[in-house]
Order: sequence, then structure tokens, then C-alpha cells
Amino acid sequence: MSDNTEITADQYEAVAELYHAYLTGLLLYVNTHKGAKAAGDITLATFRHQHKEKFLSSFEKLDLDGLPPAVAAARYHYLSNSIGGVGVEYMYENDRKAWVRFRHPRWIYDGTALAGMPIEVSHGFLYGWYAQNGVSLNNPRLGFVCTSQDMDGQYGLAGYFHEYDRDLEPHERLRFSPGEEPPKFDPDALPLLDTSTWPAERLMKANRNYSMEYIKTLLPEMTALFGPMEAQFMGSGAGQLIGKQFYTETARLLGVSGDTPGDFGEFMTRFGTASGDDVSWQMEGDAAIVTQSSWRLMRGRGAIHHSTFDAWNGLWQGLLSMHNRFLAIEVLSRMDYGDDAFVWRIRERGKSRVG
Repeated sequence: MSDNTEITADQYEAVAELYHAYLTGLLLYVNTHKGAKAAGDITLATFRHQHKEKFLSSFEKLDLDGLPPAVAAARYHYLSNSIGGVGVEYMYENDRKAWVRFRHPRWIYDGTALAGMPIEVSHGFLYGWYAQNGVSLNNPRLGFVCTSQDMDGQYGLAGYFHEYDRDLEPHERLRFSPGEEPPKFDPDALPLLDTSTWPAERLMKANRNYSMEYIKTLLPEMTALFGPMEAQFMGSGAGQLIGKQFYTETARLLGVSGDTPGDFGEFMTRFGTASGDDVSWQMEGDAAIVTQSSWRLMRGRGAIHHSTFDAWNGLWQGLLSMHNRFLAIEVLSRMDYGDDAFVWRIRERGKSRVG
């Protein structure tokens, strides 16, 4: 059941923004509960996995084939991040040196989160992604020079891809040079996407996918790095807090109001449909039953531990607690257990009879 027959731009945005917030919340939660090194380690693992999976496969989509390696790498980071709604600049210097600069406010450190992020997180994605561009392009002379990081009080994350005159040793693929500054940014010199192959709906979906891909990677990597018990604790804990904090805005974007079980069934259905899943709901007595028969968020990840669902399900628990704190959400069926669908029941809860 749903009165929503067409996915709107706001509904795509609801998915993108909630998963964006979940990413930031997860990094903060790991930093708080396991420390700066662990936050850096999970960032490194996440960006390393995504680089292997996405970097080369996106080159043709972004029309980068045939460009000099340093220019292609810098253009990739400008175009791919811009599609995700990230504020980034691109500055061409020459065929062997091209700059990128991520402006404030930083997307990944949304809002005031910047003040709580350790520099190890920045190092994580620099080593996990930027230091690997030459390796992936089969060009051992290509490296990245980082000239600024947010946590060192400069002008955002910035640096340049540089093709050297010799092959680089592994430890030379990423270098720090905080005394250098990028050229002046010229918005008229930016590379542009071909609008004939990137129409508005594709861009909306790509923006949504940008946030979803981080969660698709990060949750399983947490299990691999920290073990299922800690990954479930941190993923669910962060999910519940983010769900509570972002429920009002998410509901507004989804066009859902009211506080009944059916209203939350509609909330989950609209969110799931905008995520690319087959989701529906119906009433059974006084309870809403939500059925989701696909899980696009984890599509292609292969075997994942059950803690990944338990972590992700924390989002729904947090969202429901703001929708109506007198309702309960119960999981009746799980695809990660081999069932045909995820099924939740949303119902009023009575007073505790324990004790």
C-alpha cells in the first residue's frame, strides 16, 4: 500500500541526506568509542575498497579516457564528487600537474562534525584512495601531493596529482607539502558533464547512490575490521542517533506526516522505493506490516555477516522513536537469513510487564 506513485526529487534527496548523515555519524561514533586510530583505519578500509571497485569503472562514464594521467585523476575527483553534491574545485596547471580542492563546508564532515573529526580520518582516505591512483592507472610515476587538510587549519583538503620523471616507491605515492597553495580557481575552466548522457534523473540517482555506496562499503568493512559484535554495536548505535536527529527532515522530504503505524509504514515504503527497492506495506489489525523484497544498499557485496543488517536496522529504530516513541518495530523476516524478504511489524507497545 502506498499513495506515492512517482519518486520525486525530494524523495531521492531524503535517501541521499540520511545516508550522508549516517556516514558522518558512523565516523564520529567510531572515533568516540574506539579512538582516532580506529576511525582512521575504518576510513582507510572503506576508501581502499571503493577505489578498487569504482575508480576505473567510472572513467568511461565520465569521459576521461585518453587524458594525461594527472589531469584525468584530478578531473575524476572533481566530476565524481560534484555529482555527489560535494563542493570541490579543479585547477589545471599543466599536463603533468592538476589540482583539486574541497571547499568548506566539507561534505563528509557535515555541520559541526568537522570539530570532532581527527586527522587520522583525513589520512585514511588519502592513503586509501588518493595514493592509489597511479597504481590503478598502471602509471608508477603518478602520485598525489597533499598541501592542506581541514584539521591543520588551512583551506580545506587540497593537493595536486603529479606525474614525476621516475617511478615512485610505495611510500612516495602520497606526499604532504603544507607550504604550497593551489592556483586561483576559475569556474569557467571546469570540465562539464555531457547533459545528453547525464540527464536530470540520472544525476538525482547518482547523487543518491554516492551516499549509499559509502554505507554499502563501510558497514561490512566495520565487521571485517572490528568483528561482528563491535560493528553491530557501533553501527546500530550511530544509526539510532542519526535516525532520531534526521527524522523530521527526512519525513518532510518524503512527504509523510502523522504518527500512526501506517504512517511509518508509508515512510519506510517511500524511503525504500526511492532507494531502488521493492517495498510495500499493509495493515494487519492495528499493526503495519512492511515488506521489502530487495536490498539495493548491499547489492553486489556477496556474503555479508548478519551484524550488517542489525547495524543498519538501528536507523529504523531511531527514526521510529521520533515518529512516535510509543510504537515498536519488530523484525519478522530477514533476507540475510535466507528469507524471501525483510518484513517489519510496527505496532503500539504496551507497558512493560517485566519486574
